Amino acid sequence: MASSTSDRSLLPPGSFGLPVVGETLNFLLDPNFADKRRDRYGPIFKTRLLGRPTVVMMGPEANQFVLSTHMDCFSWREGWPGTFRELLGESLFLQEGDEHRRNRKLLMPAFHGPALAAYVDTMQSLTERYAQRWETLGQFAWFNEMKQLTFDIASTLLLGSAPGAETAQLSQWFTALTAGLFAPPLRWGWTPFGRAIRARDRLLDHIEQVVRDRQLNPTHDALGLLVQSEDEAGNRLSLSEIKVQALLMLFAGHETTTSMLTSLVMALAQHPSVWAQARQEQATLMATNGAIALDHLRQMPYLDQIVKEVERLYPPVGGGFRGVVKAFEFNGYRVPEGWMALYRINAAHRDRTIYTNPETFDPDRFSPERAEHRRAEFSLVGFGGGPRVCLGLAFAQMEIKLVAAHLLRHYTWSLVPGQNLQMTPIPTLRPRSGLHVIFKQRDPAAP
Repeated sequence: MASSTSDRSLLPPGSFGLPVVGETLNFLLDPNFADKRRDRYGPIFKTRLLGRPTVVMMGPEANQFVLSTHMDCFSWREGWPGTFRELLGESLFLQEGDEHRRNRKLLMPAFHGPALAAYVDTMQSLTERYAQRWETLGQFAWFNEMKQLTFDIASTLLLGSAPGAETAQLSQWFTALTAGLFAPPLRWGWTPFGRAIRARDRLLDHIEQVVRDRQLNPTHDALGLLVQSEDEAGNRLSLSEIKVQALLMLFAGHETTTSMLTSLVMALAQHPSVWAQARQEQATLMATNGAIALDHLRQMPYLDQIVKEVERLYPPVGGGFRGVVKAFEFNGYRVPEGWMALYRINAAHRDRTIYTNPETFDPDRFSPERAEHRRAEFSLVGFGGGPRVCLGLAFAQMEIKLVAAHLLRHYTWSLVPGQNLQMTPIPTLRPRSGLHVIFKQRDPAAP
């Protein structure tokens, strides 16, 4: 419940650090920043990040407070830097209230139900094409290759782009755009932000051309569905609205998926017994079903456990920032309006009261017998939670499982020795080395 902002004695413990910059440098450079302060101050503490007083809230209870029960105290829009708003536009990601609910509903058909079934063949054909390329390469850095694959899938299915030269150009522009998200907002053409602005404009011009074509020639890709989608009053999104929503779909449709797929193939190579069990599940399905259809994904419970464990141990993003738009109390401490709030995903994912040996990669923790994530609500939030859970969750999980199943059935790989597998978190989690692997076709007779 909100309370008066006059009594500073009830503020969370912690330190604001240096004037203006606060503890921003420590936050950016020390991957254990939050854990160290939790050990010192507890699961809620104050700091100053990016020039703003900030409360860091850690654990499942905090996740539920921010993502569900007290959403009215928080603003998505006010939680992110201005560079985000400028480069990604006023898309669903930054919208609030009725506007967000209306647009989320209009976007929903592109990511659920019949639309997903229509995406399977394209996802599989692109995966097969890339896997054949990887076999030819033999040795490569898999993170960059995964990023190209997931971008091809996203741009083909969401924008209807033609795989090849067109998606390669879009990918270059998008790489420049994402490089500017956390860069200083210096607009000179040679700066990362200046290049990001130019790339954004080129992407939006391309999207506008595609939208105009969809309006004249309706299609069943995600953008075609978005162009045709109507609310209860028969209203459709405007051209400018469609453009920023499509840009967001492209961003959300491949960045985090790349991270999770890279972590998944790394974890399999590091845990041979898990890999063997996953292969056996696929061998059993191949014997009865042959090619993978959407319905078959529900017959892969062990692969589903692996995907959940990758989400838990290697969440693509470390947490979520929100602007505090209404003062609130949490765990006996008061947080004033105007602060930022940060909920930390890893704090719940590695909570020893919920997960047994949380530093260990153990997909069996998600088996029906153990189901450790059910010990506390909001203890698995790699895709968010509550009313604003990731809109593309089903799309991402389907893509991850289709790619993983194809690789498990037909290929094998090993990690190149001596590389740096320390995980770096920005902009999304990935091994510092890029994950260099030796990749080849699997012997069908091999166990």
